[in-house]
Amino acid sequence: MSISSVLSALYRYPVKSMRGQSLAASPVSPQGLPFDRNWMVADRAGNFVTGRTYPQLVTVGATPSDDGVTLSVAGRTDLFVPNTAFTLPLETKVWSDSFPAWQGAAEADDWISSFVGTRLKFLWTGAATARRVKLDPAVPLSFADGFPLLLIGQASLDDLSAKVGRPLAMERFRPNLVVSGVEAFAEDGWKRIRIGGATFRIAKPCERCVFTTVDPATGSKSLDQEPLRTLARYRKTPEGVIFGQNVIPEGMAELVVGMPVEVLE
Repeated sequence: MSISSVLSALYRYPVKSMRGQSLAASPVSPQGLPFDRNWMVADRAGNFVTGRTYPQLVTVGATPSDDGVTLSVAGRTDLFVPNTAFTLPLETKVWSDSFPAWQGAAEADDWISSFVGTRLKFLWTGAATARRVKLDPAVPLSFADGFPLLLIGQASLDDLSAKVGRPLAMERFRPNLVVSGVEAFAEDGWKRIRIGGATFRIAKPCERCVFTTVDPATGSKSLDQEPLRTLARYRKTPEGVIFGQNVIPEGMAELVVGMPVEVLE
C-alpha cells in the first residue's frame, strides 16, 4: 500500500445513537475505543432504542469520563449521569443479543424521556461489559451493533457523495476509523491491517439501514431516502446494503490520526 494511506479520522460514540466525538488520538484494545457505546437508550422492556426510531437522539452530545457521562442538547440544562446511579441489573437486548446491563439512573431516564417524548431508560454496560462478539466469544463488546470498530475509506464516501449528488458527512455512517489514500471500497478486500503498533482483523462488511438517512447535524431524516437509496443501487449484496467494514482489534496500542495504514492481508 502507498505510504500516503493514513488513518485520517477517529471517532467514538459514548452513547449509542447520540452525537459522536472526533478524536486526535486514542488507546485501542480488543473491545475498541474507550467509552465507545458504553451507554445506551432502551425502552421499558430493556430493548435497545436508536436513531432509527428516534432520529433526534443524534443531536444529543455525550461527554464521557471515568465517573460517568454528561448529556447536553440545545435548549436543555446539561445533565451529568454518574456511574454510581446505575444500581439495578437489567437483561437488555441489542438486535438478537440478550445480556445483562445496568439501570437505575432515574434522573437520566426522565431527561431523555422528556426530550424524546416517550418513556425510555438510560443504561450502562457496567465497569466490565458482560457481552461478547458472536463470531469471536473471546472479544468483549459494548452496546455497539455487533463488533468493536467500524472502518470506512474516505474515498468510498467520496464515491457515494458523487453518486448522490451532494456532499455527505462521514458522521452519518458512524465509523470509528477513517482511512484516506486508498481507492474507493479498497477496504472490502482487506483481511488484516496495521495502524501504528496495532493490528486489526476485518471481520465482515457492515450492513446499512435507514439510520444512514438521518442528518447528524439536524436529527431529521432525508425526504429522498438518501444515501440509502443510492447505496442500494450499487452496494446491495445477499447480506444487505454494504458500506464499511466491521473490525476487531488484536491487542492494545495507541492510535493517532495521521498514522500510516498498512494492509497485511
